[in-house]
Amino acid sequence: MRLLLPYPIASAGLFGLWLLLNQSLSSGHILLGGVVGLVGGWSLERLALPKMRLRRPGVICRLGASVLKDILLSNIAVARIVLGLGRRGWTSGFVEIPLELRDPYGLAALACIITSTPGTLWADFDPANGVLTIHVLDLVDRSEWIRTIKERYERPLLEIFA
Repeated sequence: MRLLLPYPIASAGLFGLWLLLNQSLSSGHILLGGVVGLVGGWSLERLALPKMRLRRPGVICRLGASVLKDILLSNIAVARIVLGLGRRGWTSGFVEIPLELRDPYGLAALACIITSTPGTLWADFDPANGVLTIHVLDLVDRSEWIRTIKERYERPLLEIFA
């Protein structure tokens, strides 16, 4: 059974998503959805993803709360910039941040956090030296951004994925 459905939850999710997107329960769509689900599961198997181990659920909850708060505050800050409120001379720029985090799931979580926060964008990560490059819409202090990313996001992610 594992050979046919290596990732049964992902395959079922793809099958359900196919049917939802097509808004049809015709036999053709059920067949195509089944094929999409099977091929999607097999594709995930070919990726040979490393095993993931989550630790410290309390840290996960604190990190989630911190991210939600930062997203809310960033939305307000970006809205002020777009509406022309507040100070006038904002400048954008890139910030390079040396990271200790190397776990692929931790890096993916960090990419989601940074990119989902308005005003910031994950631009590049150099795995050879562990340097993350982000773009910041309103760059006032580079060292503050480095400290924020390392202390507020990287440290909890290291605890969760280490």
